[in-house]
Amino acid sequence: MNGNEFGRLFRMTTYGESHGDAMGCTVSGIPAGVELSEEEIQKDLDRRKPGQSMITTSRGEPDKVSIQSGIQDGYTTGTPIGMVIQNKDARSGKYEPFITAPRPSHGDYTYSAKFGTRNWGGGGRSSARETVNWVAAGGVAKQVLEQSDYDVTIKAHVCQIGDVEADDVTFEEMLEHSEENEVRCGDPEAAEEMRELADKYQKEGDSIGGAIYFECRGVPRGLGAPRFDSIPSRLGQAMYSIPAVTDFELGIGREARTATGSEYTEDWEFSADGDPVPVGNDHGGLQGGITTGDPIYGEVTWHAPVSFPKTQKTVDWETGEEKEITVTGRHDPVLPPRAVPVVEAMLACTILDFMLLGGRINPDRLDDRPGEYDTDYHPSSPQNDPEDADTHAKTIDDD
Repeated sequence: MNGNEFGRLFRMTTYGESHGDAMGCTVSGIPAGVELSEEEIQKDLDRRKPGQSMITTSRGEPDKVSIQSGIQDGYTTGTPIGMVIQNKDARSGKYEPFITAPRPSHGDYTYSAKFGTRNWGGGGRSSARETVNWVAAGGVAKQVLEQSDYDVTIKAHVCQIGDVEADDVTFEEMLEHSEENEVRCGDPEAAEEMRELADKYQKEGDSIGGAIYFECRGVPRGLGAPRFDSIPSRLGQAMYSIPAVTDFELGIGREARTATGSEYTEDWEFSADGDPVPVGNDHGGLQGGITTGDPIYGEVTWHAPVSFPKTQKTVDWETGEEKEITVTGRHDPVLPPRAVPVVEAMLACTILDFMLLGGRINPDRLDDRPGEYDTDYHPSSPQNDPEDADTHAKTIDDD
């Protein structure tokens, strides 16, 4: 199976199935000298993990990350960072009825048709549980960006569930309010309505779709390349890779279809620093696929979860029967609340990759001091520590 790697210089390679022993990823391309905190990665994993509230699946996964490689004394060494997240609460038995009778609108049939087999427990590799790896990788990417010379800040929030839409909120309001409620909406009043709507569909044994608004600030101008390596094309790949995503917009998005050229075009003016800057930002911080230095913003849309306890119809290719099935188990009635950290992670991974490709961050080492070996983050030798003399390894001369 191909398609398990994302990025050019920053590369995330993932493995694992929903009900397998563990999930995991390897991240390569991280510069040396980054003070990497497992606890900071865990904070984002805790935002994505199941069982957070009554509107998420009750699957009891702690999603505890363990860094297996790529760090020394708390700092990255420039070698691949391996991370593992154990699966603790897999229950595959509920999926046995669907081994040869595919669930409607899932990846069951298409995976079997492509490979002639599949891991059927919980959807296997096609499950959204696989995004736990992406959030772990994004947690690494965020720490690189935070410790770089650039003030890149990324935030997302749920802007719509069903027919309930949040009012436009500022970046600061997103930062302040989106983690205060279970739906992760920066508009507290809309958040209450969204929660009530999600409860309604859950009680009815149904589900509902929604959308996430995101914004990236502090991204320097001049990142990206024309055509296939433009920022929009790579962000599109990142967002459409998230399970159940049906739409992705940058800038004013679909509103552009009714805007005239004179309305959409942005004039140029000089900033206070004397640099050319566009008047307005309907383009979402991008022109010609390359960053302008203005905020990158847009929306991502999810369809309703297709696992819900109402009767559906399928066929069993092994017995030749048509069947009525009920997909029981532990499932989210709406996806965007847990997808917010996934969107933020993929934004961080993509932006960091472009920063490395554009030479804004040295891909070898964060301090950008090529050839310098005596650094603050280089391990010290106990041989040179008088207080640690008892642990000294013997040298040839000692004999």
